[in-house]
Amino acid sequence: MPKPCLLLQLRPERPAADDEYQAVLRAGELEVADVVRVQMDQGLPDLMLDDFSAVIVGGGPSNVGNPDAEKYDYQQRFEPGLKKLLVEIVGRDFPYLGACYGLSILADVLGGTVSDERFGESPSAQTIELTEHAGEDPLLRGLPQTFRAFVGHKEACQEVPPNAVLLGTSADCPVQMIRVGRHIYATQFHPELDGDGLALRIETYRHAGYFDPDEADYLTALGHREAITAPKEILRRFIARYHRDTD
Repeated sequence: MPKPCLLLQLRPERPAADDEYQAVLRAGELEVADVVRVQMDQGLPDLMLDDFSAVIVGGGPSNVGNPDAEKYDYQQRFEPGLKKLLVEIVGRDFPYLGACYGLSILADVLGGTVSDERFGESPSAQTIELTEHAGEDPLLRGLPQTFRAFVGHKEACQEVPPNAVLLGTSADCPVQMIRVGRHIYATQFHPELDGDGLALRIETYRHAGYFDPDEADYLTALGHREAITAPKEILRRFIARYHRDTD
């Protein structure tokens, strides 16, 4: 029986966190027993990577590039332990998939620059373009050269982090997907997200500074018009490769 996946969440808003959890289960074709869920705003326990088949880190309102004094209290508590875990993940080339914040924290550990200076995106669907390096990648092989994906973030990688390979880019945010080593992946877009999930996040973070609150209904309507498939397939393939194939 395979070891469970470890899902590390940082959203303190319970409806959004629960929806993210359920979305990962659906997109990854996982059962509840397949996942150990840790809500890091409530604390980050000591974790042993060998207990898990893979690690997934989702998104949330925390920003890696903020000065420590401007970070949420819960972020200040969990982030040092998460960075220590990421150092071990990178050192071991342990299976990892980070989304949004999960990309930012990985880039920070790698020595990259993450800030809100450029490349932020309001909640919306954007066109992702795969690079030449994606052609033979097991998570991306055979996918369309361009596809739509949901995004929404204030900060972003300002360049490709050291020792990372760029797999996906977009017009407004150059670093949309990277790989480190053979088994460590991260996306700026949200591979688990569908139109209903985007609508919930738009409402949850309506006044969090991601967009003009008066545009919430418009952004929600645009999201419901999108047919998003390739990002979920990336997540499904990650789970199939690292969870289902684990002895």
